[in-house]
Amino acid sequence: MYKSDVEALDAFVEKYKALRAEIAKVIIGQDRVVQDVLLTIFSKGHGLLIGVPGLAKTLLINTISKVLGLSYSRIQFTPDLMPSDIIGTEILDESRHFRFIKGPVFANIILADEINRTPPKTQSALLEAMQEIGLTVAGKRYQLEEPFFVLATQNPIEQEGTYPLPEAQLDRFMFNIWLDYPSFAEEINVVKTTTSEYNPELQIVLKAEDIIFFQNLIRRIPVPDNVFEYAVNLASKTRPGTNGSHPWANDYITWGAGPRASQYLIIGAKCHGAIHGKYSPDIEDVQTVAATVLRHRIIRNYKAEAEGINVELIIEELLK
Repeated sequence: MYKSDVEALDAFVEKYKALRAEIAKVIIGQDRVVQDVLLTIFSKGHGLLIGVPGLAKTLLINTISKVLGLSYSRIQFTPDLMPSDIIGTEILDESRHFRFIKGPVFANIILADEINRTPPKTQSALLEAMQEIGLTVAGKRYQLEEPFFVLATQNPIEQEGTYPLPEAQLDRFMFNIWLDYPSFAEEINVVKTTTSEYNPELQIVLKAEDIIFFQNLIRRIPVPDNVFEYAVNLASKTRPGTNGSHPWANDYITWGAGPRASQYLIIGAKCHGAIHGKYSPDIEDVQTVAATVLRHRIIRNYKAEAEGINVELIIEELLK
């Protein structure tokens, strides 16, 4: 397709700009959020989007699935949701043979809406799919179609009737993406477009095979040794009681980030550098993705909560 990886990376930048322009027809503002979701996709990761209701989390994911030409499933997580509602179930057909009926997880993009509203037993139904891109049902292996992404949403306000995500599942999300309220000007544009007959026609910018090609391209991007060392040092700083721990980690953190954080810092930095026309990431790229990679991997202690030290403050201190 392309003569060299450099030529392919140049093409990737143009495709990324086209994607942003197409998404902007529907999603007004939220530039950093859109960027982080696309970084998640091209890094072959999964994303957790946290924000109050009405910030277009669901609309964003639906729009991205359309411009990428991918199949899309929305799973509404509720307290009575069962694992079989996600992965599918076996039925006895007319010929008295068991037949597997695939669940909504068999799609390219899975929107796990309000993922913390279902018990851990059901949440864990996604664990194998997220890690292995496949499922085992009644001893039989089913491979999921690639590219495959889980994009989960969570409401940070209403905690009644919710279940905290197990740490093992949280760690499988590459990015924890915070959505904030739009600016005054952006909200004016949102209200104008959503209270009129405005109905943009979205064009498919990339297809499944293109996404897989660019995912593999990102993996091939070379990384200088000093960037590897910076990423691993940054993750190590979060681990209290270890040789490389930061003083704030010892004071305010119960558990720090594991090796998966170091991996995601590098792959996220590669992708962030690539969309900005770099052929190799630098330390600034690692710093840019650090908050989204680390914020759900740092568990604060009681002292931090008592003193009002939040995760964002801790990450800022680690980056100094």
